[in-house]
Amino acid sequence: MSIRFLPRVLASLFIFGAFVSSLTAGDSVIALKAARLFDGKSKALITNGVVIVQGTTITDAGSNLPIPSGAQVIDLGNATLSPGFMDAHTHLTFDFSGNFNERRLKLLETNVSELAFMTIPNARATIEAGFTTVRDLGSRFEGSHDFVDVALRNAIAKGIFVGPRMLVATYGIGATGGHFDDTAGFRDFLFRHEPDFSDGIADSPDAIRKAVRFQIKNGADVIKAAVSGGVLSLTDEVDTPQFTPAEMVALVDETHRLRKKIAVHCHGDQAAKEAIEAGVDSIEHGSFLKPETLQLMKTKGTYLVPTLMATEWIMGKVDTYPPAVAAKAKAAAAARSEMFRNAVKLGVKIGLGTDAAVYPHGQNAKEFKLMVDLGMPPLEALRAGTSVDADLLGISQKVGTLEKGKLADIVAIPGDPTTDITATERVSFVMKEGKIVKNTTR
Repeated sequence: MSIRFLPRVLASLFIFGAFVSSLTAGDSVIALKAARLFDGKSKALITNGVVIVQGTTITDAGSNLPIPSGAQVIDLGNATLSPGFMDAHTHLTFDFSGNFNERRLKLLETNVSELAFMTIPNARATIEAGFTTVRDLGSRFEGSHDFVDVALRNAIAKGIFVGPRMLVATYGIGATGGHFDDTAGFRDFLFRHEPDFSDGIADSPDAIRKAVRFQIKNGADVIKAAVSGGVLSLTDEVDTPQFTPAEMVALVDETHRLRKKIAVHCHGDQAAKEAIEAGVDSIEHGSFLKPETLQLMKTKGTYLVPTLMATEWIMGKVDTYPPAVAAKAKAAAAARSEMFRNAVKLGVKIGLGTDAAVYPHGQNAKEFKLMVDLGMPPLEALRAGTSVDADLLGISQKVGTLEKGKLADIVAIPGDPTTDITATERVSFVMKEGKIVKNTTR
């Protein structure tokens, strides 16, 4: 570049920089006020809560803070300000809540593009329920290699439509004939191929490494695997191990080498022990875990995501499922309550995750009451759905608490959730990254 053009370039850069600075300085300031504040980490609520938001970010949060001059004040009254809720186990691309056989047929006969459009109201219902972040643990449509969860995540991030921040797992990884093999229970080769790594199905350490790499190549933020049988699958036993110890080690090693976290669907105790020893980040469901296995989780720092809401919904209509599914559901439900109580007593790290899609989307907050009913103190339940989940998801530097520098993901809960945890099911105000998504307090 000629030296004679340098002053003009520098001047242009200065003007551009001043323009950007003016945009930042001109971000509107919002002051949220409420009778109480839960900051996501403290052991008590704060009275006379105030959160100051500028642009996408929290600039201050606490009790009786001075309101900046010119700020838009939103007084939410007799409510509790809280970090936006998080759900560490969702499936926004599905709806399993209806008739089991009708749903299986619908997935086979509906165009994947149409199925993708059906995810939009699921996302809206979830964020309007106060859940500003979700971890979406597995999305696949038999006969299609479309990554609908990746598309949904990206569309929300670009502001095309409203929904929670998403961390997605693309296809869950599982064994042939296991919980994630969607061809199990159908006539052999009905779909003209046997699922392989590109469908998330793998049967050796090397094949599992390839499957992990394939998911990450196609946009996975987190890896999900089924290491024991499941409830809503027809041909496997609910608590049997589906990976060998060597396969488990390969799964964890490859995931962590690529700097991702690994969440494993696991009901069975033996499979859980092997997964915990291998170093997984979280056990999803955990219905049959024994106290010694829970103690191992505590020692290793493994998180439990119990998905109580899924079991609750299934048991409410258990006799409508095929007999094989109903029998597994009853066995898992009979074991899960004692398992959860033991986990609370032992001090296992417990995150909130619901398995949304098994029940209708938007009812995620009912998990809070189920946790409290089984012995978890209300503030611990609130932490599970905010700061604990943020730690589990690896995003605690951005969200999970109300403090200076965090993204302005904020909800208002009517009244005092420590005296009535069901108040979490009636959020009146939702803000995500400084933008108001819902406000019914007017």
